[in-house]
Amino acid sequence: MTDSLTHFNDQNRAKMVDVTDKAVTHRVATATGQISMHPATLQRIHDGQIKKGDVLAVAQVAGIMAAKQTSNLIPMCHLIPLTGVDIHFSDNDTDTITVDVLVKTKHVTGVEIEALLAVQVTLLTIYDMCKAIDRGMLISDIHLVEKDGGKSGHFVYHDTPES
Repeated sequence: MTDSLTHFNDQNRAKMVDVTDKAVTHRVATATGQISMHPATLQRIHDGQIKKGDVLAVAQVAGIMAAKQTSNLIPMCHLIPLTGVDIHFSDNDTDTITVDVLVKTKHVTGVEIEALLAVQVTLLTIYDMCKAIDRGMLISDIHLVEKDGGKSGHFVYHDTPES
């Protein structure tokens, strides 16, 4: 882990990092998160019985749209031409849906924030579509799983902090 923060200018004010001289490389990031709910809510999602429509289809599109809009929402993120966004859903057949997002680009900066934002918006969309029947849903465990490419290389999440 580096100690220097690059988002400050010589006046110690926020700036967008200059990536002009960085090499274009293939970059990929995977992020994940979960939403827990009442078992009856998950069953209604499975059965297509949510009044607002196909929950997972709408959430998937929302997540993709979010990844594409990251630089509009996170002030110091660069506008990145994404080459792929893939969202997968799994569940435990009881009360929890897990969302996994893979984002790819060939550019000068990484796509970790795009992957994390896509996970969060996907989960928030599930919440929004189901809140009429279950306001106690819990969004949790959102984190970067893996990233590769660029100067900082390869990162894989571990449950315990690295020393």
